Amino acid sequence: MEESRAATVLLVDDNVELLDLLARSLQHFGRFTVVRAADGVEGLERALTLRPDCIIADVRMPALDGYQLVRALRGDPTSAGIPVIMLTALAQDGQRLGGLLSGADRYLVKPVKIQDLITAIHDTIGISQTERDRRMRALVEGYDEREERGLA
Repeated sequence: MEESRAATVLLVDDNVELLDLLARSLQHFGRFTVVRAADGVEGLERALTLRPDCIIADVRMPALDGYQLVRALRGDPTSAGIPVIMLTALAQDGQRLGGLLSGADRYLVKPVKIQDLITAIHDTIGISQTERDRRMRALVEGYDEREERGLA
């Protein structure tokens, strides 16, 4: 990402009011360029077309949920390296683990402080593909160990 331009963030959520609030807040406080998508299908199309610097997606959406969206992004070489943050009301450990195992870089629970979201965006933009792969291996290995012990 060039230092002279604002990072582009794609917000994907079917809650229009939340989408508007997050977009305004990220533009004002984070100085990001924000693109919106009202569901997972539109989010996938925009991600593949625009190649944003970061994607923030809800989990529960019609047609293509957040888990499916992340798996689709990670499965396409042109979008596999785009940082993804899941932002959702689903707060249980299993849901968080499912989000991370689908390939999300971060999993944040609503409501979230805008500064925490901005920090997460900057952090995920800085993750290299090597680091992303290392984190996924560690997560899967940890999940496999938990499953063997009957804890998963």
